Amino acid sequence: MPYSTQEKKQALVRVRRIGGQLDALAQALEQEVDCGAVLQQIAAIRGAVNGLMGEVLESHLRAGFASRRTAAVDAAALEQTITLLRTYLK
Repeated sequence: MPYSTQEKKQALVRVRRIGGQLDALAQALEQEVDCGAVLQQIAAIRGAVNGLMGEVLESHLRAGFASRRTAAVDAAALEQTITLLRTYLK
């Protein structure tokens, strides 16, 4: 869950954008648009959802580790974990 007001606002903007993409996909399916265009839209939605997941996961990790952070090593480990997860979610 995004913890700050700004993170929450950004997450809601992303969710609304994804909703718009889903509406466009439904419309494309109803209009029997070419499969290539439909697959491209599905891939874009998947990317948007993965981006949202990355942001929420990063917020969660930062909040969870913030109270436990005792040294720069812990901060570096957190950054490395976030980088690895972002790479995985792409």
